[in-house]
Amino acid sequence: MSHQRKFIVIGGLLALTAVLLGAFGAHALESRLDANGTRAVWKTAVDYQMWHALALLILANYKFAGRAYRISLGCFCLGIPLFSGSLYWLALDGPRWLGPITPLGGLLFIVGWSACIIAALKMRNE
Repeated sequence: MSHQRKFIVIGGLLALTAVLLGAFGAHALESRLDANGTRAVWKTAVDYQMWHALALLILANYKFAGRAYRISLGCFCLGIPLFSGSLYWLALDGPRWLGPITPLGGLLFIVGWSACIIAALKMRNE
């Protein structure tokens, strides 16, 4: 499978699961999330998953090359399960030790966006 196709598939699967989890949270889990007061946490997880899945889909279609581009894609792929995944579990009263994992996912998003900018700047200079 080509590099481009692999990240389009990953981005598509992550976007699909964001839609499914958003619907699941809004319907099947509505009363539980409201009782826990964690509806906003669930929504944040869905939003960040969708935005970064879309970023993967867009970046997969660019002809960037090099280390910064690969770092960007990798950070988004790892950041989504760490950031959004930990928020999903926390919203469902998952173990509190997951709390410190969320900022690691956020840090990966920051590194990913920074690497994306670097990749674009290098592309322009070539």
